[in-house]
Amino acid sequence: MLGRDVEGRYRYWNDVQLIHRALPEIDFSEIDTSVSLLDHRLAAPIVITGMTGGFPDAAKINDNLARAATEVGVAMGVGSERAAVLKGQYPESYSVVAQHAVPLKFANIGAPQIIPQGPGEPVVGADEVRAAMALIHADVLAIHLNFLQEMVQPEGDRRARGCLERIGALASEFPVLVKETGAGISRSVAEDLRDRKVRAFDVSGTGGTSFAAVEHYRAVDQGAEREARVGKTFWDWGIPSPVSVLELVPLGLPVVASGGIRNGLDVARAIALGATAAGIAGGVLRAASTGYEETRRELELLVYELKVAMFLTGSGTLEELRQAPYVLTGESRQWLHR
Repeated sequence: MLGRDVEGRYRYWNDVQLIHRALPEIDFSEIDTSVSLLDHRLAAPIVITGMTGGFPDAAKINDNLARAATEVGVAMGVGSERAAVLKGQYPESYSVVAQHAVPLKFANIGAPQIIPQGPGEPVVGADEVRAAMALIHADVLAIHLNFLQEMVQPEGDRRARGCLERIGALASEFPVLVKETGAGISRSVAEDLRDRKVRAFDVSGTGGTSFAAVEHYRAVDQGAEREARVGKTFWDWGIPSPVSVLELVPLGLPVVASGGIRNGLDVARAIALGATAAGIAGGVLRAASTGYEETRRELELLVYELKVAMFLTGSGTLEELRQAPYVLTGESRQWLHR
C-alpha cells in the first residue's frame, strides 16, 4: 500500500507534550538509550514491528531490516508466517532474518489462524509455532489480533470464539507477546491475556496506519462493494495508541507503544507514558524498500531524535525519561476522562 493514503485522520501522539527543561544539567554524550525487553538488551527502545513476508520481494526487505536492526541494536518482527508454515510459501522471505544477529526477534502468527475457521481449514498449533520460530531463530512469538482487518477482507476470517484460551495454551509453551494491528488493546482484554501468561503487549492503537483503510483499497480493487464500504466506515475505529499505553502500563508487563510512531520524539513520548519500547513500521518499511543504507540511516535518525528529546527533558536514561513531566491534551485527554 505504499503510495496510498492509509493513515489515520488524527495524530494522537501530538497530544503528548513533553515539558522542556531549559537547564538539562546533563551532557548529550552521557545519554543512555539502552533498555531490557523480554530479557534481551537493546541499544535503543525500538521494535521494527512485524510487517512483511510471504512474497518474493519481501526477502530483500527483511534482509535490509534485519541487517540494520543488528547494526543499530533494536528489535525486529516479521509479517505473518501463516503462508510459510501452513503452505510452505516463500519461506526464504522470512528465513533471511535468521542470518543476522538481531538482539530480539519476534515470530508472527495471527489469532484467527490458531482456531478452526471452517471444516478442513488448517490450524496453527504448537508444531507450526515451533516452525515459525525456527524459521527466523525467533526469541518470542507475537500473536497478532487483526479482527477489524479481517472484517474488511472479502475472504476474511470471521470466527473468534476460543482465541483467548488458545492464546493461553500457546503462552504456556512459548514466550508470547500479543499485538494489535491498528485498533489498540483495552485494559480488560489485556487483563484477560495477562491472566493467561502472556508476557508482553504491543498496543498498535489507532492514529497510525489504518488497516481498515488498507483493506478498503484492496476491496475496491477486487470489486467487493460491501467490504470496501466497511473499510471506509471503520477507517478510524479503535483505541488511540497513547490511551492504550496508559491503560496497560499499570498491569506491570512490558508494553510496546506502536501505532503512529513516526519519529524519535514520538518514541520519547511513548517512553514518558511508561512504555518499555516503541514500535515503528511505515517509515522504516519505505526505507527498507529502497536499501540497507537508507534503512540504517532511518533507524539512526530515530535514535538521535530520541536522544535530543531526552536531552531537552534532562533525562540521562530511559528510566529518568519515564519520570519526565508531560501534558496530555486533545482527543487523548478526552478518552481518558470518558
